[in-house]
Amino acid sequence: MVFNYCRAELVDENYFHTVLEAVKGIAERIRNMSSLTTDGADLFNTAFSVKHPILKINALRTDTEISEQKGFSNMIVGLFGAVRNPVAHAPKTSWPMSELDALDILSTISFIHRKLDNAH
Repeated sequence: MVFNYCRAELVDENYFHTVLEAVKGIAERIRNMSSLTTDGADLFNTAFSVKHPILKINALRTDTEISEQKGFSNMIVGLFGAVRNPVAHAPKTSWPMSELDALDILSTISFIHRKLDNAH
């Protein structure tokens, strides 16, 4: 799923834009799944709310499941704050992206997409 959003950039070894496109793909997918139109923390906190969830990654019946839902939303918010925002607002020359950093970030993005595969 990740490569649907960033294959061309990855093939070109353009890690800065690979990560940017892959992260943006998460928001697009969540907007498509939830019919929400917002972005960033507002989108994720609304979509994965534990009181009125639009999307659930589990049954939300136990404290552990509620904690997992909150943590999943927090993970995505953190990814956007730590990765998408700097890449979207800083030039490539002032925010370098190594291959190793890109691969680690893509691994996290892959985990998020896998959880979304089973969200309802």
